[in-house]
Parts: sequence; structure tokens; C-alpha cells
Amino acid sequence: MKLLRVGPAGAERPALLDQDGNTVRDLSGLVADIDGDLLADASALARIRAAADAGDLPALEADGLRIGAPVARIGKVVCIGLNYHDHAAETGADTPAEPVVFFKAADTVVGPNDTVLVPRRSRKTDWEVELAVVIGRTARYVDDDEDPLAYVAGYAVAHDVSEREFQIERGGTWDKGKNCETFNPLGPWLVTADEVPEPQALGLKLWVNGEQKQNGTTADQIFPVAEVVRYVSQFMTLYPGDVINTGTPAGVALGRPEPKPYLRAGDVVELEIEGLGRQRQEFKDA
Repeated sequence: MKLLRVGPAGAERPALLDQDGNTVRDLSGLVADIDGDLLADASALARIRAAADAGDLPALEADGLRIGAPVARIGKVVCIGLNYHDHAAETGADTPAEPVVFFKAADTVVGPNDTVLVPRRSRKTDWEVELAVVIGRTARYVDDDEDPLAYVAGYAVAHDVSEREFQIERGGTWDKGKNCETFNPLGPWLVTADEVPEPQALGLKLWVNGEQKQNGTTADQIFPVAEVVRYVSQFMTLYPGDVINTGTPAGVALGRPEPKPYLRAGDVVELEIEGLGRQRQEFKDA
């Protein structure tokens, strides 16, 4: 299933994208929202599937309908840095021996087509298309003999927008360059895990003002999705509705020759992951 949330910011309603790929179906008569509680409830998900198969879900008028982030009340956004071989190489970084872990605050998450704000005094705002993993079962200390993917509810497109000066040149951790307002567009929908049998075979692409900048594949991940889930669960508990951004392939502005083409107000970024949908954001000054 492709689950989404539509409507004005802060007042989204749960919905489902029909199998035709065009019709948006209203789920508000069945469930209150798409959040961790729903994703952990197999019976509720089964009711949605049954209603969809029976044709019982009313259609919504899609024209002009805003798409919000596909998951509400996200507890935390865990991010994995330098997780593609080609991206580590382009930035001159050594291949990490263990996953590089940092956080984005949940309030950085916005809809996939919402405006992204270039921070005040920013000179190095950068793009990063990423595969987002959404947790569906509480995961703590996942054992080596378990299947970490059994804890995954589904997958989505994430844009890990980053301010490189704040991240790298201002001291301390990466968090200052990762947590600016609107810096994590998510969606357009959450594709349930049963529709993504192989998360290591997904193409990722990103364009800036119509020019392709990134063209990668999750097959190039240093630490695949299953290992990321297992690893992170050794250090923190992952709850239903939590999100993991799993890193970006090569092609970011940071890896380009000088003068690096960082984002400015007026730029338009489009990005997509195979089977997971497409985003489009216009950048404006904060």
C-alpha cells in the first residue's frame, strides 16, 4: 500500500493512493491518522487493505490538494552519514568502520512539495536525496539471528537538506547544519514494506533547476538497510513511527569543484526514488 496524508499543514487527513497511481482515497472513516500507533497495528492495516480491495474507500479531489509528510507524530529522525561508497569518496572521507549516526529533530519534517527555507546567513545549503526507513515494531537490541527488516513498516523518499558551513566549519557535532527549519521533506507517501522486497535495489535521483545532480542506487550503501536497523537498535530503542534516513549517494554540492553550486532562494529541487514517488521544493529565504 501507498499511505499518505493530505490537507493543510497541521490538519492533514489519512489517505491511500489507489493502485492506479492517480486516485487518492480517504481513510479518515477507518483510521484517525497514519502514525506509529497505526503502523504497529496489523489489524488496522488489514482493514485498510480489505476496504481498498473492496472498493469501499471514497475518492478525494486531488487537484490543489497539499500532500503532507506521510507519518504523523514522528518520535525521532535518526540519520546515517557517509553511507555510500561514492559519496564518501567525493567528499574525501574515509569509509566508515561503523555507521555514522546523527539526529534531525522531528519538527524539521515537512511535506514533499513544501517550501524549504534557506537559513539566515547560510552560504552552503546543500541537497541530499535519501531512502527513509519507517519503523513499524519496537526494535531494541535486534539480535544477529533476527531479520531487522521485520521491524520496518515501509519506506519513503527523504530530502536531507544540509547547511555545510554550519555542519562542518562551526565546531561541535553536525547537528547545527542538519536541524534548520524545513530541512527534512518526507514523502509523498509511505510505501509498505511488502511492496519493497529488496531495499538494496532502488535508484535515487535528484535535479536542481532541471539539471541532474545525483543518480545513484541503494546497492552502493556501505551499511545496508538491515544492518542500519540492527546497528541503531543497539544504542537506542526504535519505536513505531520513528524514521531512519539512510544516507545519500554522490553528487552533492559539497563534492563539486569550486565554486560549489550551493542552493539559493529561487532554486527548485526535484528528487525521486524508484517506486517511492517524487518530491519538488522551491527554496526561499528564511
